Amino acid sequence: MLEVSHLTKRYGKVFANQNISFALPEGSITVLLGPNGAGKSTTLKAIMGFLRYEGNITVDGLPNKGVAAKRLLGYVPEMPALYPNLTVAEHLEFVARAYRLKDYKAYADELLDRMELTDKKKKFGDELSKGMQQKLSICCALLPRPKYVLFDEPMIGLDPHAIKELKAMFTEMRAAGCTLLISTHIIDSVDALWDQALIMQAGQVLAAVDAHWLEQAGETLEQLFFRLTEQSAEGV
Repeated sequence: MLEVSHLTKRYGKVFANQNISFALPEGSITVLLGPNGAGKSTTLKAIMGFLRYEGNITVDGLPNKGVAAKRLLGYVPEMPALYPNLTVAEHLEFVARAYRLKDYKAYADELLDRMELTDKKKKFGDELSKGMQQKLSICCALLPRPKYVLFDEPMIGLDPHAIKELKAMFTEMRAAGCTLLISTHIIDSVDALWDQALIMQAGQVLAAVDAHWLEQAGETLEQLFFRLTEQSAEGV
């Protein structure tokens, strides 16, 4: 299980995250929803160990900044961070060597095929369009078959085919026992995919709900999101 406990991150006097706690059930899809500036990206970066913060984050009981925990994590940032002088194929080879993967090439080819990058293997990172860079970033994150994968606005810039494939990958990974955390502010992009939703605003988690409970309550995720965020904004 991935657990976040009392996470607080400040930039000067401004709170990006303010005492937030949650856990990701194993083999589930959790969506992290919130308007721009809610603290979603900061939360993901803190989990990945990229930031200094107050609080505690563990991955299967391991400190998230340790090597053992990092081997369990995959991350797709909002802005792809590729190497301009490596080709598409070399990016995947680099990841395979870093994780000491064996017999990875068939899976690498499968990922490239599903993201329609097979004919771009010899293209350099800086030769790819924004959408293609995003596709390659997804392939690199999934190649080690991590147990936990964090996606930050993964569908922005993708074409309809890639969005369809990525959604199919989400359900396939969950079925295989993988745990996903998907940050987005586009609610309909994750409709019918999620098991748990965390609604954030102004660095705080306003609510954590599961899909079954919300269905029983007779409310849609979009309705809940706007009700909570608008109430919170009025209370400021």
